[in-house]
Amino acid sequence: MISEKTPARDWQVLRRLLPYLWQYKWRVLAALMFMIAAKLANVGVPVLLKHLVDALDVRAGDAKALLVVPVGLLLAYGLLRFSTTLFTELRDLVFAKATQGASRSIALSTFEHLHALSLRFHLERQTGGMTRDIERGVRSTESLISYSLYSILPTLIEMALVLGILALNFDIWFAAITLAALAFYITFTVTVTEWRTRFRREANAQESAAHTKAIDSLLNYETVKYFNNEKFEAERYDVNLEKLRRVRLKSQTTLTMLNCGQQLIIGAALVAILWRATQGVVDGRLSLGDLVMVNAFMIQLYIPLNFLGVIYREIKQSLADLDRMFTLMDKEREVDDAAHAQPLVLDGGPPEVRFEHVDFAYDPVRPILRDLSFSIPAGKTVAVVGPSGAGKSTLARLLFRFYDVSAAPPGSAQGAGRITIAGQDIRDVTQASLRRAVGIVPQDTVLFNDTVEYNIAYGRPGASHEEIVAAARAARIHDFIARTPEGYATRVGERGLKLSGGEKQRVAIARTLLKNPPVLIFDEATSALDSANERAIQAELTSVAQGKTTLVIAHRLSTVVNAHEILVMDAGRIVERGSHDQLLAAGGRYAQMWNMQLNQPQAQEAAV
Repeated sequence: MISEKTPARDWQVLRRLLPYLWQYKWRVLAALMFMIAAKLANVGVPVLLKHLVDALDVRAGDAKALLVVPVGLLLAYGLLRFSTTLFTELRDLVFAKATQGASRSIALSTFEHLHALSLRFHLERQTGGMTRDIERGVRSTESLISYSLYSILPTLIEMALVLGILALNFDIWFAAITLAALAFYITFTVTVTEWRTRFRREANAQESAAHTKAIDSLLNYETVKYFNNEKFEAERYDVNLEKLRRVRLKSQTTLTMLNCGQQLIIGAALVAILWRATQGVVDGRLSLGDLVMVNAFMIQLYIPLNFLGVIYREIKQSLADLDRMFTLMDKEREVDDAAHAQPLVLDGGPPEVRFEHVDFAYDPVRPILRDLSFSIPAGKTVAVVGPSGAGKSTLARLLFRFYDVSAAPPGSAQGAGRITIAGQDIRDVTQASLRRAVGIVPQDTVLFNDTVEYNIAYGRPGASHEEIVAAARAARIHDFIARTPEGYATRVGERGLKLSGGEKQRVAIARTLLKNPPVLIFDEATSALDSANERAIQAELTSVAQGKTTLVIAHRLSTVVNAHEILVMDAGRIVERGSHDQLLAAGGRYAQMWNMQLNQPQAQEAAV
């Protein structure tokens, strides 16, 4: 069911839009002045046309009147016509910067806000539908301003001027008939359009759903191929397309009803007005020029009214689209800088990292970490191992403040403890300064659809080509890049799909090396590499970790044997800790895992 928006909600959307426009208040005021001038000139055209027609009503043989008066009036008529166009174009020119500037500001604010939202939001979002909401919201800013300032407001001004002229120059019935017709026309249009709006909203919902399914299917192209499900995906997509087709047909049918009703009202009003004007000419109360002027007024007035239904519908839809985008901007930041947050202060050397009695849960019913405490001494390497689901990767997310230990969902008893870097609670420092100090090589590497050089340089935008090459050499990917036809200008494709898993992971390692932070996290950093490359890169990572505070999250135990301390996690708790030799000598969980992996051919090869 598509929810209906109340008029109060529409006004809230307009109030939120106003500050973006008011940055250009002088342009707004200038555009309004040009718009009023254009309408005054436009209303003056029928008045001048009346005098031009009346001037032709002269006795035969009066050459002076025929030569002088009409020529002057014709020149004035042409000037007014030109003035209408000139002032309209000046209005558009002056206001264009305000319109484009407001659209840009809203789009940028939305983009920045989405990046500021927590990882939880981005894991739950539907990318296709969200991008459509943003696209429509930005486009609707221009549409709303355009229709309001260029259509609705000028028409209202013209209505007021025409009604005033009719009331002052003719009997009250001319103004009364015109006003009654306008009121009936507007009421009919608004009522029918409000009824039709639900079809447009439903169409937008179906369009977003279809777009979401299409994007999701294309992003998972390989999975679709693996299971031979092209037909299944097409049928799933077509279900939404069929629903969209039906809704759009309903929308078109009701549009036909609206247009016919509007033309009936306009036709009846024109007949009534022209009948009264014609009767006035016959009775001698009005001139032919008056008849022409009244007819011209009605034409000028009703031509824009013909589009009132479309304009009103588009304005309502623009408000709905803006509302959806503003709703995205209203999403609360689960992780935000505290009011007293200060930049992280480091003394120049590697800092100590501490987890103190940390509890955490993504969902209240499923705790992940339970009273977890450990420290990574300054410049040392601590490795965390354990089965899948033990909570290893959660440590990296908390250290990066993708989540806060105190930011568990409402109703959860989780959230105790704190994490510190150099003695500073990471909740009390700015996120920007924290993330500058921490670098990560994630298990799942996603690259931008750009060049290899761009993806490596993303670790430190502005780095020189020589520094990028040095990082690539350290990550053992320079030779591969050099062998490609385009070298560092090679494009990696959507999410880096043109590269193998190992190549993507080496690019991720290179950009983290380029960032060169004092705190490093390796989350299964070599999981996608073959044994030979793993040994080579592991040596490089060990070298890079010298003098840095390093957290290594690993599944293959052969990659952590040189860590200063190894933590064995299970069900969110540390069940063993010590060096590689100490843990083997203890004969506990770690020793069992080591022997199990040692018996696997791949682990045997890696352990040689």
